[in-house]
Amino acid sequence: MSDKRAGRAGRVVLVGAGPGDPGLLTLRGAAALRECDAVLYDELASPELLDLAPPEAERINVGKRGHDAPTRCQDDINKLLIDLARDGRIVVRLKGGDPFVFGRGGEEASVLEREGIPFEIVPGVSSALAAPAAAGIPITDRRHSASFAVVTGHKDPTRVSRETRWAELGSAVDTLIILMGMRNLGEIVGHLLDGGKDPSTPAAAVMNATLPNQRVVEAPLAELPERVAAAGLGAPAAVVIGDVVQLRSSLGWWEQLPLFGIRVLVTRSADQAGELIDRLRRAGAEPVRVPLLRHEPPEDEAPLAGALAAARDYDAIVFASVNAVRFTARAAERAGVALDSPPPRLLCVGPATARAALDAGIGIHGVASGKSGGGAGALLEELAAFLPIEGSRFLVPRSEIGRDELAAGLRAAGARVDEVVAYRNLPPDVDAAALSRQIVAGEIPIVTVMSPSAATRLVALLDADARSALARCIVAAIGTTTAEALRGEGIEPGVVPERPEVRLLVDAIVAHVHAQRGEEVS
Repeated sequence: MSDKRAGRAGRVVLVGAGPGDPGLLTLRGAAALRECDAVLYDELASPELLDLAPPEAERINVGKRGHDAPTRCQDDINKLLIDLARDGRIVVRLKGGDPFVFGRGGEEASVLEREGIPFEIVPGVSSALAAPAAAGIPITDRRHSASFAVVTGHKDPTRVSRETRWAELGSAVDTLIILMGMRNLGEIVGHLLDGGKDPSTPAAAVMNATLPNQRVVEAPLAELPERVAAAGLGAPAAVVIGDVVQLRSSLGWWEQLPLFGIRVLVTRSADQAGELIDRLRRAGAEPVRVPLLRHEPPEDEAPLAGALAAARDYDAIVFASVNAVRFTARAAERAGVALDSPPPRLLCVGPATARAALDAGIGIHGVASGKSGGGAGALLEELAAFLPIEGSRFLVPRSEIGRDELAAGLRAAGARVDEVVAYRNLPPDVDAAALSRQIVAGEIPIVTVMSPSAATRLVALLDADARSALARCIVAAIGTTTAEALRGEGIEPGVVPERPEVRLLVDAIVAHVHAQRGEEVS
């Protein structure tokens, strides 16, 4: 047992991962992942959820899809949970949907109870509820349905008719929801019809619910298996049977999202891409994560630590980026420097930078808007509202390849400026050939670029055909500086928001797509 876990009692947290969209994980589930030492995850759990766990946490795939053979049998999973917990670890058992809805969570909890291992159950959003909702089908509605039942469609594939009383289910409830039933759909529908279910009953199959590639097939019950097969639908999918299905024609909302099904390249570093990915998903897009940069502290942190130790000698520290805030705050904590009272005054460029400062516990004294198109002169005017620039001494933390427009402008206005490297931009490993192929094939019609260095890196990675193909893409730059960097590489951005904010960037992309379609933005 490691020193970290010495003397600590281990425990297991059974966490429901939800139906597919990572945003539907509960807050308690996210907190459990952030503090765990090991994750045992199912095949249908979103890989992005694993990123919530600490980098050093062990990640073990124990899942399966449909009727495929499991990565590990249930006895092996039970033994892993026991052994890891007895080693003093906090173990998350991450299960698709809800742990207690056809997820064997009850079996695993019973094993843990028998072995005397503490456990917790974190409910998840079951696809039994989420799939109909994402398809615009309320499972109860006082006009059509006062009851529903949820049943598995493959309790035992060889004995489906005997294991489940389909005839009784078909007449006992208003809405029937079948999970894991795609392989046996024809047989299941046959038993429902044999039991007296009206062949014209509205029915639907919802595949990949809550994801950008969600697909829905509606049909009268008797025609559903044939329609599903013709459309090529497969697992994972939920089947909904009942009069409520007819409400989908007016309540279907998921496929109406403005960017539904559109793949968008997200080039931002993994540690910063969360907000952009979340907002793209909420607009219906499918984010394609290809980080072009990763950020690390400087190889020699002494200059930054020295500048922070002498912070009171400055009139102001100006943060021009979220990363400048994050890495300066970490360095200040390590150096035992409290950035909480003037002098210096703490100024931020842009609301995103200001939010990052507040999240890091840094009390800020002023925020310049950083509005795109305002230029360096406008930025200096905004900063001058917080203190006189001429004669003042400024500290500007930045990356080792950061542009020096801000510092140069301050100097030109009569300030004394010290620039210090707070972080490095480093290139991660990228499959450049695969990325080029996708762009040439038109599989990624929207490309987001979040910094000048990312613009340079993107063009350097792509082959000649892919660089030419970018002209057919919607290229979205976070701000004017990034847009200028793209133009310097021969790429004309089609989208540049008014201010360099993620929210405004996504809004601008949506407006651009609507304009291309000749639609009005609501």
